[in-house]
Amino acid sequence: MKQIRPDLWETEAEHPFPGLNTHAYLWTAPGGNVLFYNTTLESEFDEIAGLGGVVRQYLSHQDEIAPSLRTVKQRFGSTLHTTAVEAPIVAETCAVDGTFDRRGTEPPGFEAIPTPGHTPGSACFLVPGAEGESYLFTGDTLVRGEDGGWFAGYIPGHSDRESLAATLRALADLTPTTVISSAFTGDSGVTHLGDRRWADCVDEALRGLTQPAT
Repeated sequence: MKQIRPDLWETEAEHPFPGLNTHAYLWTAPGGNVLFYNTTLESEFDEIAGLGGVVRQYLSHQDEIAPSLRTVKQRFGSTLHTTAVEAPIVAETCAVDGTFDRRGTEPPGFEAIPTPGHTPGSACFLVPGAEGESYLFTGDTLVRGEDGGWFAGYIPGHSDRESLAATLRALADLTPTTVISSAFTGDSGVTHLGDRRWADCVDEALRGLTQPAT
């Protein structure tokens, strides 16, 4: 585990495909630790235990399903949460304890936002971070590429272009300070926006999604 913010820890990278990397993230919230995304590295569970374990785990989309969901639940007594759309798929591997189908506040005080497009039940999470920060966990809905550009998580035959475009337009209204994707290329899936407007990042991804390649 690597501490990347006073209240946020990152698991060791996993590499599901060549050039593609993933992490899970532990938010050490006052109301109980929340694990966003998923890790299959059981070596990380001892360190998570040392940080207080997990109270709730949230998946951003069905590609994060793995048998390790059961391990997290059994070891920490945590609850598992996903969108109502994808709960039946997740439940084939691990029992789901809570679902959401619209934007709303989840304990211990962050927003769960259904964002269909990458998959039918994809979701993002807007988290009030330490020191006035705002973390936006985008799953695979929107990712920063190795060249620094932003792109939508559209996979032909897997994703829905129109739904994803509508999702991006809605996400443009948010004002995060840090954006954290699930899968990524390059060195890190964590981007501190600094002076750059999030709406401009979303517009860049939206143009790439909707404009035909030349």
